[in-house]
Amino acid sequence: MKVLLTLVLMFWQAALYAQPAATPPAVYTDAHARYQLNYPRTWQMRQRSADGTEVTFAPADAQVPVQVTLTLQPLSETLTNQRLLAGTRPDSVLRRIRQLPLAQVLNFERQDAGRYEELRYDYIYRPVANGPSRLHVAGRQIWRGGYELRVEYRAESSLDNRYLAEARALIASFGFTDAPWPSRRYLDQVCDNKMYGISALRFTNGQWEDDCRTIHEFSVADPTSKPIQHRRVLPFQSYALAKGFDNCLYAVSKAPTDASERVYRYNPATRQGQYTGWQLPAQGPENVWISGATDDHGDLYFMTSDANQLVKVSPFDGKVTVVWATDPLRKAPYYPFIGFASAGTHGNFCLDDADTMYMVYSTDGSLLKVNIKTRQPAPATMPLTGLPVRGGYSDLLMQNDAAGRRRMYMAGPHALYQVDLAKRQASRVRGGTYTDLAGCNLFKVEPKAEVVPTPPATATWQGRVLDAITAKPLPEAQLRLEVPNTEGGTAVLLSTQGTFTYSSVPGRTYEYHTQHRGYFPTDSTWLVTPGPLVRDILLRPLTVGATLQLANVQFEQSRTTLLPGSSNALNRLVALMIDNPRLTIELRGHTDNVGPPEKNVVLSQQRVAAVKAYLIERGVASTRVMGLGLGGAEPIASNEQETTRRLNRRVEFKIVSL
Repeated sequence: MKVLLTLVLMFWQAALYAQPAATPPAVYTDAHARYQLNYPRTWQMRQRSADGTEVTFAPADAQVPVQVTLTLQPLSETLTNQRLLAGTRPDSVLRRIRQLPLAQVLNFERQDAGRYEELRYDYIYRPVANGPSRLHVAGRQIWRGGYELRVEYRAESSLDNRYLAEARALIASFGFTDAPWPSRRYLDQVCDNKMYGISALRFTNGQWEDDCRTIHEFSVADPTSKPIQHRRVLPFQSYALAKGFDNCLYAVSKAPTDASERVYRYNPATRQGQYTGWQLPAQGPENVWISGATDDHGDLYFMTSDANQLVKVSPFDGKVTVVWATDPLRKAPYYPFIGFASAGTHGNFCLDDADTMYMVYSTDGSLLKVNIKTRQPAPATMPLTGLPVRGGYSDLLMQNDAAGRRRMYMAGPHALYQVDLAKRQASRVRGGTYTDLAGCNLFKVEPKAEVVPTPPATATWQGRVLDAITAKPLPEAQLRLEVPNTEGGTAVLLSTQGTFTYSSVPGRTYEYHTQHRGYFPTDSTWLVTPGPLVRDILLRPLTVGATLQLANVQFEQSRTTLLPGSSNALNRLVALMIDNPRLTIELRGHTDNVGPPEKNVVLSQQRVAAVKAYLIERGVASTRVMGLGLGGAEPIASNEQETTRRLNRRVEFKIVSL
């Protein structure tokens, strides 16, 4: 009977002290199942936009604004094809943060994951000048496929002890699924099989009249079939049309303005258009932009009617480049026969995938070849048979047919022709008069697999040592880095502005200690990851009533025995007491909520006594150290799960007098 009672008591005590089962977090997944994150069940989700592009998460018990916001938005046209981590962009983001009032950067780092790029940031600033409160902002800015996603926490810094740990776990949990991601980046697009032409004429009120604003969409499977008409979708009359890899059409006005002209983008899928930010240079007097084409890289080309100016537009970055400013055919022996004053134009052209440009002489349809890289023309023209009349040959297009065979199409007088280059023979495909043709399936390239870049082989930590209250630089502070379990360390030099830079090798771990007379010393760890890291070190001034947690002071499970790793923090507290002989403190012990409250109070009191004994043994007078065990009465984080519950098991010291 006695044995049975003992077993019952043992099981009862074990159950009493058992860790409560961790409550699994709730999972949010977007409507397309492309990304997801976890959030505590004590938080609530609110969807702010009907399309799910903005979702907020907030603690159910919060009486003041505390939230994590998840947003998704397309990048602007100027940013869609750019890289988040390219050039000085991360530096400009950091600069904007540091320009905020009393800004303190707790963490700022970057990551290139191949399929996406990311900036991670964590900072505090004062939103209202001379205001009493400070705002804590922590989050992730992610660019993928022409979209920006942000997961961002915002709350007053006074609420950090209560909500920050849960918010950081929520932010860190964000990730992409294996679902396909619809990229808006030009480089990721695949050119489809459709081909287009600008209709020169339209039939209105029983008669033909100039058009040059309507676009016809042809079937590659059967170019003879009736085309789909995009009626008067261009805002101007145009002779020049190019099709981008994004399957949009790009046109420029035929007006002889001799002034810079903006390129217009038209999307046949949505039947919507708008001007781009790209501007072609002035075309020269008595000239028009007469033709457009696409190369195997997806760049767009436009040529003037005198062929003296060829311009390249790169949709990747919007860069406009003059390829040549003098017609290269001037070097050809046949140029006198096509370049005299009253001759037709030879500025209509197309490109193939071997750096060859084909131009057409509008008078007789002869083909003219030039190497676009060397600008070297072929020695002779290529006359074609099968063309019925002289005059009116207005463009060329190299396109694959439905079977994948390469075809050249020519816009001629009142008809579309197909050209057999081997036989130098043209045959009529269908009727119609077109000022320009556009397509790009000749260069159809499947998207490349996403490759994670090799991480940098070096790591650099840049930061400042600041007063945690005023953000004032502390250039006279002492910063020291040490590798755990090794002797010695490295003193890091601070500039007159309190800044420092330290380089290392990824994979290492450093413990760093920072101190300054009149301030609490601080200890922390730097886990070295590849690339640059920005992190300021904040020192809190010694003031009566201020409380500081003793980092890394730990005990054996459910006991009062200090673990060996606690000595560094305690020795620095001893040094602080010795350097400030008038300093008296109150040690405060805390536990989580696991177990009977009264036993947690006793345990916290005993642990405080152990820390006090450690200080006394090293020369601190017992009258300068008071102790208080609070058990689980003052949690600084949620006790719902172990990841945050462990933050409540701590020892602090509070300044009583100085």
